[in-house]
Amino acid sequence: MNNCDRRQWIRLGTGLALGAGLDPVRAQTPVRLTSTRLVIAVEQKNSLAYLPLTVAQRLGFFEAEGLNVEVRELTEPGGALRAVQNQASHLVCGPFSQLLTASRMRSFVLQSRTPQIVVGVSRKTMPTFREVADLAGRRIGVQSGHAAGKAVARRVFEKGGLEPGQVELVALANPFAAVQAFRNGAIDAISFADPVITQLELLGELRVVADTRTLRGSTELFGGPMPSICLGAPIEFIAQFPRWCQAVADAMVHALKWLQTAGVTDIIRAVPESHFQGDRALYLAAFERMRESWTPDGLMPAEGPLIALRAMAMGDEAPLPEVQELQRSYTNDFARKSKARFRA
Repeated sequence: MNNCDRRQWIRLGTGLALGAGLDPVRAQTPVRLTSTRLVIAVEQKNSLAYLPLTVAQRLGFFEAEGLNVEVRELTEPGGALRAVQNQASHLVCGPFSQLLTASRMRSFVLQSRTPQIVVGVSRKTMPTFREVADLAGRRIGVQSGHAAGKAVARRVFEKGGLEPGQVELVALANPFAAVQAFRNGAIDAISFADPVITQLELLGELRVVADTRTLRGSTELFGGPMPSICLGAPIEFIAQFPRWCQAVADAMVHALKWLQTAGVTDIIRAVPESHFQGDRALYLAAFERMRESWTPDGLMPAEGPLIALRAMAMGDEAPLPEVQELQRSYTNDFARKSKARFRA
């Protein structure tokens, strides 16, 4: 980083400090890990998709690395990324697809290597369902404001020979609305995340068509691992504060390794009761179904960014980066060191 860029980042660091309640003088001096306070923005911190972040915070893995981490929830779609771009947060925990289309953002810890989305049809409204083509003229529910559900649904339609205009996508505001719409017949199929899908499965009302909670299901649909939730930061932040980023990566990879062997009792102890949303058994059942989705070591698969780009190209996301720019969207430098340290 040249002197001009460094001065610009110091000014940005001051803005981060003011936005996050940090001492702006300290932000301009060499960072000491023992006095580091970081703000990580996330949209739904109680979501199963962000369980590795919860584990790292609750089990003291951040503190063990000398970090004082605040996880700040911004529930509006895209709000977490905007918080980083507006210098109100240091890091973002969110979909890799958002970082792909954001300017000068980079992923440095991949948490999930599949979208964790399931497409399923209603056994009540479509009891004779046989193939994707049967969805023509039907209503399919997707989570409002979240691209993953649409991306998985579009890929299912494409593979099944359906044109986008042959189905009606219905935006569902939240998990409760999704379950209600599915059960009362307002929609015929759904493309959604857990624990909604597990709940409908346990009720015996949903027939799974495509399941990207597993590596096999994601590979069948997308041709390989599809990067989903990651931890990212501005390129300038990563360049100037590599020790911060390494400490965060160490904590997150520690959490990812812990999740590989965590049992039910471990999860109950680590996860706040509020995250269970009144149904601990459902949460734990969903956890077991999606355990394989989390990476064991935080590394981005080499083919992952291109697979994500191809999936996004099927939708209306714009502008998309050029293929030659994909290498700039992530780095494995930090996760690789964490992997060696924790033998993940």
